[in-house]
Amino acid sequence: MTPRDEAASASRKEQILDAAAELFALQGFYKTTTALVAKAVGVTQPYVFHFFGTKEELFLAVLDRGYRRLVHAFSAVESPPEELVDRMGCAFKDLLGTHRNEILLLMQAYAIPETAIRQEVKSKFDEIHRMVGSRFAQAGIPHASGEAGMFISIGLLIALSEMLELPKLLPWYEPE
Repeated sequence: MTPRDEAASASRKEQILDAAAELFALQGFYKTTTALVAKAVGVTQPYVFHFFGTKEELFLAVLDRGYRRLVHAFSAVESPPEELVDRMGCAFKDLLGTHRNEILLLMQAYAIPETAIRQEVKSKFDEIHRMVGSRFAQAGIPHASGEAGMFISIGLLIALSEMLELPKLLPWYEPE
């Protein structure tokens, strides 16, 4: 395979992931089929299976991409210790603006009862908690592990509020 072919293949794989993220976000895991993803991208279903052997593997790849984006965003935050939590919160909000489907899927995927998906989501949230807790501890934030848990729980609440389009679920919501 030539470098140009490899680049085209990688690009097509990203298109498949983009389409899958959108469809999974709109229709859910069970109603989204690989045939629908293939149609959205303009490829055949076997081509989707070339990259992702099953729908579950495709879903896990979408989650992994969202997870990597989240970890990168949180790791890239540079701030004085007293502003770390707020700036990491802003990084999360920015990701919701730029990669909404992936981030909301990642934040909601724990609700899918498929064993492999639940195990992967549990693993990813454990790693996010460990990373955020480490960042908080390095910043001198007291009770870093508990504060990391609170930070993640607020992210879950934000995701729920976004999915339901109910901003009043957020503690800082002020009706107009």
